Amino acid sequence: MSTLTLYEHELSGNSYKVRLFLSLLGLPFEARRIDLFKGAGQQPAYLEISALGQVPALVDGEDALRDSQAILFYLARVHGGGRWLADDALGQARTIAWLSLAANELANGPAALRIAARFKRPVNVEWATTLTRRAFGLMQSTLARQPWLMPGGHPSIADIACFPYTALAHEGEFSLADYPAIIAWIDRIRALPGFVGMEGIQP
Repeated sequence: MSTLTLYEHELSGNSYKVRLFLSLLGLPFEARRIDLFKGAGQQPAYLEISALGQVPALVDGEDALRDSQAILFYLARVHGGGRWLADDALGQARTIAWLSLAANELANGPAALRIAARFKRPVNVEWATTLTRRAFGLMQSTLARQPWLMPGGHPSIADIACFPYTALAHEGEFSLADYPAIIAWIDRIRALPGFVGMEGIQP
């Protein structure tokens, strides 16, 4: 098995979702910290790995991947043993729809609220709050019917992709009190063997 190297930052929810998935899969990896606040993401050597200078990035042998959603998909296909990603076209398409929610509504909703509240960056809080309610409303209605975002008795990469910025909603001063199914889902993910936390998300 080739050596996996994860380029990450400890405060990045996108980095965390990959680190969490690697841990749930039981895959050994080397972690390398990219200090985004000091411009390390824009260094030429790192741009060769991650063309946009963002975290996370994953190197598997001679292959490099950027974007957390793409990395989750790759790890599920190569190392997931068929448990984390549907093997049919419809199931994969529905999974990708959740990955898109993670990259759009959750990134521009609760993740943006966290950026505003914790890091004091300018954000359209009203629009971010609207997107947060929209995303969490869909997740709540889905999780009220079934334990995971995708049908079946096992979590998928859809859950891992959507987990970090949902569980970090409190850092954006957004309460999950009106979303009991989401709270129960967060607890189920925390209970998975191999679960690891990050600052703001403890086991």
